[in-house]
Amino acid sequence: MLRRGRNVTERVRIVEVGPRDGLQNEKTEVNSEFKVALIGKLVAAGLTTVEATAFVSPKWVPQMADAAEVYAQIAKRPGLNFPVLVPNEAGYQRARAVGVEEIAVFGAASEAFSRKNINASIAESLDRFRAVVERARADGVRVRGYVSTVLGCPYQGEVPLSDVVRVAQALHRMGCYEISLGDTIGVGTPRAARAMVDAVLQDIPASALAVHFHDTRGQALANIYACLDRGIRVVDSSVSGLGGCPYAAGASGNVATEDVVYMLHGIGFSTGIDLGALIEVSRWISAKLGREPASKLARAGLFVPKPA
Repeated sequence: MLRRGRNVTERVRIVEVGPRDGLQNEKTEVNSEFKVALIGKLVAAGLTTVEATAFVSPKWVPQMADAAEVYAQIAKRPGLNFPVLVPNEAGYQRARAVGVEEIAVFGAASEAFSRKNINASIAESLDRFRAVVERARADGVRVRGYVSTVLGCPYQGEVPLSDVVRVAQALHRMGCYEISLGDTIGVGTPRAARAMVDAVLQDIPASALAVHFHDTRGQALANIYACLDRGIRVVDSSVSGLGGCPYAAGASGNVATEDVVYMLHGIGFSTGIDLGALIEVSRWISAKLGREPASKLARAGLFVPKPA
């Protein structure tokens, strides 16, 4: 059970990943103007960390081919963070050319997933990231690290906790200020999520950890709650539940930001986010993409008690 002192409101920071993780697998091309508008609406709703884009090969991720244009057009101001994903030094160079100040590198705890996803072993991927992180630190650029498949892999099945700890520890020691632990195919349950976080906490403090759950099997909110109980105070999510792992059968996407915020506010955490405005963003983007919102809250709306 979550324990907080009386009259103490703790804050949970939301890392909004919709513009990158949410849109990167969209089959319909989404233009730069639309992406910039989405980021602007998310910021207006109170999001202060929005993962903006990815400087990856257009050959492999066509939806992110306009990364430089998108980043250049975002309205930036103090207090806002727009991290971008970079896979290697070439991506880093492209990102820095447009003034990127925070990047993210994306590793895997599963050897099979790493080889299938980026055609490299975990050790090889860490070597690539090490060179990027060293350059970033020399340039004063902040680096966030992702560890995917922390609760299961579509190719090898169970992923040993020792492998999750090893990769998270390697990224943290390189200099990543925060490590996001991702249930890529949404197989986790609260007990497994808690055990995974407990294992990582043996080496990395809660202040340097985040969680990233997919809602493929409807467990994301419960998993987040279990991790909050262990002191985690950073949660990745995607507006309207956009995105999903292409390797996960039946994947319904990332957990929806508005559903996460509704739960957090309901159990006494603050986020700085205007939930009503966020719901409108969710409905707006869903309409633009020609679909119903994936989130429960965007469909049902906020609960407003009727007067007695």
